[in-house]
Amino acid sequence: MASDRIFGLVSLFVALAYIASATQIQTSFLADPVGPKAFPMLVGAVAALSSLVLILRPDPDPSWPIGRTWVSLLIAVVVLIAYAYSLKPLGFLVPTAIAAGVLSYQLSPQPRAAALTGVGLSVGLFVLFRFALGLSLFAFPKGWF
Repeated sequence: MASDRIFGLVSLFVALAYIASATQIQTSFLADPVGPKAFPMLVGAVAALSSLVLILRPDPDPSWPIGRTWVSLLIAVVVLIAYAYSLKPLGFLVPTAIAAGVLSYQLSPQPRAAALTGVGLSVGLFVLFRFALGLSLFAFPKGWF
């Protein structure tokens, strides 16, 4: 029970810091009525509420994952950090395909299915973000084409 409450308290502080940082987002005079602060503040509020639930109603008998699960979590964190740093120099498609493939392989260790999932997710998200949402993503590094 103590571990849930400690994690809930730490998460609450992080959520409050996230909300505080979201209030510092600068808005231009051409912003939409909701503004760029709304979504981060909503995410922070949901995280704060979830943290309060952990503090007020902890699991009476939490079961911690075994060592193999910790290794999988560490691999996922490393992959996501590497993904964030590789987006700008390598474009969107290649890093997203690799990251999605590795994470998919962790969920279900089938190499062919993981590779197809990575490529499909990469292309699908690129089409969605670029053409449906109008984001200015580069598919590949600028020097390639």
